[in-house]
Amino acid sequence: MRKQIGIIIGVLAFAQTTLAQKDSILLDNVEVVASMLHRNISSATNIQTIQKADLIDLGIDNVADAVKRFAGVSVRDYGGIGGMKTVSIHNLGTHHVAISYDGVTLSNTQAGQIDIGRYDTDNLSSISLSLGDEDQLMLAARQYVSAGVLALKSERPHFEANRTNHLKVNLTAGSFGYLSPAFRYSHRIGGRTSVSFQGKMMRADGQYPYTLTNGRLKTREHRYNSDIQSWQGEVNLYHTFANANELDVKAYWYYSQRGLPGAVILYANPSEERMWDEDFFVQSVYRAHLHQRLQLEARLKYTHSWNKYRDVGSEYPSGEQVDIDRQDEYYGSATLGWNIAKGLDMSIAEDLSYNKLKNNVYVNTNYDVPLPTRLTSISALAMKWRINRLKINGSLGYTYAHEMVEAGNKPADKTRFTPSIALNYRLLAHIPLFFRAMWKNTFRVPTFNDLYYRRLGNVNLRPEIAHQYSTGLTWETHYRALRYLSFTVDGYYHDVRDKIVAFPSTYVWRMANYGKVDIWGVDMTMGAQVDIASRWNAKFSAAATWQQALDKTNTTSQTYNSMLPYTPKWSGNGSIVLSTPWLNIGYSVIMQGSRYSSAQNKLEYRMNAFWEHSLTLNREFQLKSFRLNLQAKVTNLTDQQYEIIQYYPMPGRQFTFSGTFYF
Repeated sequence: MRKQIGIIIGVLAFAQTTLAQKDSILLDNVEVVASMLHRNISSATNIQTIQKADLIDLGIDNVADAVKRFAGVSVRDYGGIGGMKTVSIHNLGTHHVAISYDGVTLSNTQAGQIDIGRYDTDNLSSISLSLGDEDQLMLAARQYVSAGVLALKSERPHFEANRTNHLKVNLTAGSFGYLSPAFRYSHRIGGRTSVSFQGKMMRADGQYPYTLTNGRLKTREHRYNSDIQSWQGEVNLYHTFANANELDVKAYWYYSQRGLPGAVILYANPSEERMWDEDFFVQSVYRAHLHQRLQLEARLKYTHSWNKYRDVGSEYPSGEQVDIDRQDEYYGSATLGWNIAKGLDMSIAEDLSYNKLKNNVYVNTNYDVPLPTRLTSISALAMKWRINRLKINGSLGYTYAHEMVEAGNKPADKTRFTPSIALNYRLLAHIPLFFRAMWKNTFRVPTFNDLYYRRLGNVNLRPEIAHQYSTGLTWETHYRALRYLSFTVDGYYHDVRDKIVAFPSTYVWRMANYGKVDIWGVDMTMGAQVDIASRWNAKFSAAATWQQALDKTNTTSQTYNSMLPYTPKWSGNGSIVLSTPWLNIGYSVIMQGSRYSSAQNKLEYRMNAFWEHSLTLNREFQLKSFRLNLQAKVTNLTDQQYEIIQYYPMPGRQFTFSGTFYF
């Protein structure tokens, strides 16, 4: 590990973390503090961003792979191209992370988890992660009451002079039967309206090889039942009114059928489990300038999700088990922003949502059918004050959740205030060296699965509460050919109480508030860009996290003061992109240190550290009537076998080739 840490620190000598952009106040009156500073340097909280150009240069084609490049983030990956991938910040759990798509949050009230692996980067202009509240105030109330926000931002259509349309066609093929055609068509209607259509299909058999170890015997096996076929489509409409107000409308559809390969435990029979998923949502965002000092942003959304699970086996009376779930959400949100005075802004946000769940879990059983519905109201008041070199952000959220069931007991209403405050102070007037600190209180309401799922559910669950504390330093410099060199370091402590876990009772396992966790850590990022010669430049980025997430639940337990499962002390990543007139070369590495697969930190549960190296080559050709971009990528260059979740081996060396035509 000392050598690995040394390599990470060495890579950290160069890095790029986030987008350079102007730091401005809420409304039209813009006060420029430092036009060349990166966003993460002058913000009051840790905000990291990956831009479109970096996604292309590193060959990152889905959101899950992009998120692995952020400090303080862990992605649960069950292996395979179609395996589920969820994100957690500082080991708080996936339920504490809000994921927004063009300013409107994604949701799953049934399980509380969003599979970020199904969202690709083809149509995204940026992906950003804020650990705490964003600096800007025009946010939905849901985002204020979350521990952090992963924001996906679509690439808006852009047209060359005298052009009213644009077409992009892509074909990608790779190892393990991977094939994915995609297109995006944009059209300008008049001078104020544009629309885009995009679609993508993906299939893979997922039969990658791995080594099975049984004592001294090692055999070469293949992963089975890991196939996937998916289709997705999206329509976006952008309109600007004569008074400069804006309306954005998005419709999204996704469908997939895939195998669930299951755990690899010696020579067990291949899994027979299958999963079908369908998601559809339509959303709109309206932005209006009501007055010179007043701004409104309103959001509406409808979401429908359907999934079907099937398993075949003799343990079922009919020979198979089929579970079908349907959930719907109706969501409305509005945020009113007010520029009170120079350097002082505030906003008021209100979210209302109605969720309902139907499934066949209780069919042919003796249990009551709850058919739960939930009405949730979230309110937030936020303020931002800037005076000289000091910037202070604060917010106060209030959540009210009321549930109704058609049969059985229902939980009590959930209510809670969640305050937060963050500050950023420029230590030296002429040197961009900043000190920042944050405190934030968040909680998560139990999911429908936590409350009602068969005999595991417990309607008496309390919300899971988290207190976040962090403090850090940021610095950036520029010198001639060195476009920028930036450093950030943030230390944090999180106190999680009433953690919701499956806990054994007299005869069965039940969900219970039985957890207290102390989380300590340090996030470090560095970045640089160097101009080598005309049309030659190099960008370097890296991030590292040291973390201890300790179980503090019961002093008499064998797991007391032990690291939480799948929590490495050290994790990190780094990348180098070399741009030349003929070829762009991208190299990246992702690392996780040793960790334990069980709450008992014993040697038999210890999982080895791993390093995954990737290499990408791409070249763009300007032809007479179109542009052509060719790209080749090798993932897991060293063919290392590793697992993120025990008994779920990840793929070895993979090759991917793609061609993109721009008309």
